[in-house]
Amino acid sequence: MAFTKGQNLILEDGVTVGDGVAIGNNVVIHKDTVIGDNVRIDDNSVIGKLPMKAANSATTTTADLPGAKIGDNALIGSCAVIYRGAQIGKDVLIADLASVRENVTVGEKTIIGKGATIENKVTIGKYCKIQSNVQIVPYSVIEDYVFLSPGVMTSNDKCVARHKPGSPEFKGVTIKKGARLGVASVTLPGITVGEEALVGAGAVVTKDVPAKKVVVGVPARVVKDVPQEQLLENQECL
Repeated sequence: MAFTKGQNLILEDGVTVGDGVAIGNNVVIHKDTVIGDNVRIDDNSVIGKLPMKAANSATTTTADLPGAKIGDNALIGSCAVIYRGAQIGKDVLIADLASVRENVTVGEKTIIGKGATIENKVTIGKYCKIQSNVQIVPYSVIEDYVFLSPGVMTSNDKCVARHKPGSPEFKGVTIKKGARLGVASVTLPGITVGEEALVGAGAVVTKDVPAKKVVVGVPARVVKDVPQEQLLENQECL
């Protein structure tokens, strides 16, 4: 293991660190974590943390989890927390203060913004941009090339914590390839936002959004088609 490190690094048993890794001060890397080559981990971050299960938790389990895995060339900001069982792809950026829970996969070249919270049992594709203070609830699927603006909120509990004991019904959101959600929009449980759809700022999405449509308002309603020049097929930068 050829890597550089700051002061007070805690490296538990079974950790693998690739070549060219740079680790900051006061970093904790828990057991069985695998760090790829050329990864940067900034000050005060925690990698491979075990989840805590509250007595009445509905989505956290006590099942055995594999060690966290951080792909080559990933960048992990200061005070980020990545849980055991998280799988982070190549060239991913996880910004300061972000949290990525257990049983989460993040595809290559995706950005997780400052203060974002990715709850457990979430799948995130490649080339996504998840901006600051976004919250993704458990059981959600975010496909490739999705853009989530700052402050986007999601929900997975239609009964708002009033389920019958022993029969929880949680459904996360599905955001299809190339969809974009505007600043501070809210998407309710079980909703699918179609491919390349655009949700306006502040909208509350209460039903599925058709592909390539623009929706705005409370509740969100279709107002027009997404302009052709904004579709992925017409983006020269991709």
